[in-house]
Amino acid sequence: MIEKLKMQTPNITEQNMEQIAKLFPNVMTETQDENGTVQKAIDFDLLKQSLSSVLVDDADERYRLDWPGKKAALLKANTPITKTLRPCREDSVNFDSTENVYIEGDNFEVLKILQESYLGKIKMIYIDPPYNTGKDFIYKDNFTAKKADYEEELGVTDEDDNKLFRNTDSNGRFHSDWLSMMYERLVVARDLLKEDGVIFISIDDGESGNVRKLCDEVFGDENFVANVIWEKKYAPSNDAKWLSDNHDHIFIYAKEKESWRPKALPRTEEQNKRYTNRDNDLRGNWKPSDLSVKSYSATYDYSITTPSGRKVIPPEGRCWVVSKEKFQNLVTDNRIWFGENGDNVPSIKRFLSEVKDGVVPLTIWKYSDVGHNQVGRQELKKLFDDKGYFDGPKPVSLLNRILYIANTESNETILDFFSGSATTAHAVMKLNAEDNGNRKFIMVQLPEVTDEKSEAYKAGYKTIAEIGKERIRRAGKKIAEDNQDKAGIENLDIGFRVYKTDSSNMKEVYYHPEQLNQDDLFSLESNIKADREPDDLLTQVILDLGLELNLPIEQKDMHGNKVFIVQTNALVACFDDNINVKIIDEIAQLKPFKVVFKDASFADSKDRINLEERFKRLSPETLITVI
Repeated sequence: MIEKLKMQTPNITEQNMEQIAKLFPNVMTETQDENGTVQKAIDFDLLKQSLSSVLVDDADERYRLDWPGKKAALLKANTPITKTLRPCREDSVNFDSTENVYIEGDNFEVLKILQESYLGKIKMIYIDPPYNTGKDFIYKDNFTAKKADYEEELGVTDEDDNKLFRNTDSNGRFHSDWLSMMYERLVVARDLLKEDGVIFISIDDGESGNVRKLCDEVFGDENFVANVIWEKKYAPSNDAKWLSDNHDHIFIYAKEKESWRPKALPRTEEQNKRYTNRDNDLRGNWKPSDLSVKSYSATYDYSITTPSGRKVIPPEGRCWVVSKEKFQNLVTDNRIWFGENGDNVPSIKRFLSEVKDGVVPLTIWKYSDVGHNQVGRQELKKLFDDKGYFDGPKPVSLLNRILYIANTESNETILDFFSGSATTAHAVMKLNAEDNGNRKFIMVQLPEVTDEKSEAYKAGYKTIAEIGKERIRRAGKKIAEDNQDKAGIENLDIGFRVYKTDSSNMKEVYYHPEQLNQDDLFSLESNIKADREPDDLLTQVILDLGLELNLPIEQKDMHGNKVFIVQTNALVACFDDNINVKIIDEIAQLKPFKVVFKDASFADSKDRINLEERFKRLSPETLITVI
């Protein structure tokens, strides 16, 4: 392709805008120049908010999705938090060796906690958020505002308390609360995706329009891939007031669209049956394909004489897809079919061996291919002795389709931060069993309390998180049993580490000297909270150092001290109060990349100096840290 020279110096402004768009796609908007031409522009107020630790006010109008609380949500997304994760070994399966993670807590806090460790490392995100149907959605964030506060924020009253708009307070707050909740989570989640990562979002018609606009802003409309229509019901709802809503949406956005491609679906037997070998061609099965095309060219408009002697020309307004010379070459190569009697309009032979290995996914997903709501419910009931403990779980086959076309390689990480019944975890383990993969999952679920009248509560499942964890235990066990004769099944990871959000392990030492008394000074001897265990400290160190939560952990006893070894020698840590100095040489022999101790573990500065000197001599590359 020949390109024209621009005959001008580079447009630095455009280049800078492209760089800003990659970092902050949500600040890109549209404006008009003096001639009324629409052009791309930067919303500098949103850019300022993205780079600011305080709330930036602005009232200018522009093309964008707006709602009361949007800037506060962006500020929250960019504000650091002091929360951490605490391991829960008793709820876990194969804690030290598994690479799967289940986290209980508010998913916004969890996403913030994972920011450093999983920045640009997640291949695929799937979420099935609350559909905002009018029922309460449960989150720690208090989005509910007092009516007076809300009206002032929305601008529906003036200084004299005169109402300026009608019927906007309840409807606006209803959507605004939900949009704020989604916005701040998507802003943080985007940064976790790899450059070739992709996100799938399930939603119904109620908020589908807002999800599209929201994702266009967060991910950039140029990274929109598709709006898949999933046929979620197999029968109409005869009690529907208007039309029966038999579908949901699944919006697909890529982190960088040009870096991601969906994986082609396997060809079905039905599709392959269309290819036959009616002339015993040595190249195998084929099917006839139209030789004409709509885009007319006089060069490709010529008559063809069939073997029977009949002359044929292209249909009116069309021409042949190849030149006359090329056509003759195809005839010589036995790639043109004139029918059994040699009298038909010619068609070109498309061989099955030459077509793509798979089929490009469609945007309509039928329940016959990927399951429906009742399939998801029955799958869960089978695992829980015919008890329906969860409303509306997605079918495993739907998640399998998503995992497949997301092009997840065998060792990729999949995140679901609205885990619910943990269908995503179930699907990951099932797909790994099928192709001997080692995909890893991170499930996040708020420990939302189940209704005391529900079957789940009566059975002992006090929270939705408890249902999800038990589902993973039972599903993993069943998948292993169903595939016990398959080679390599012994390597299938059906475990998961459970973590729960909590406040920092470190004491909040923010007192002015004159506010301290003698008792306070004794209480501040250790900067670590009294109820925190070594496992808690290790987890926070892993997160603070930007390491992943699924790295293998080995515990060793060294001269009476408990030592943690993370991924062979990526990190070695000891948090005992009284460290035997003999362990220093033994740890140094491992040549760890990083080593961590408690500051209080050393009696005086002499011991700390000795620590540094020993590592300088035995493992000079090791980074030493104390907490």
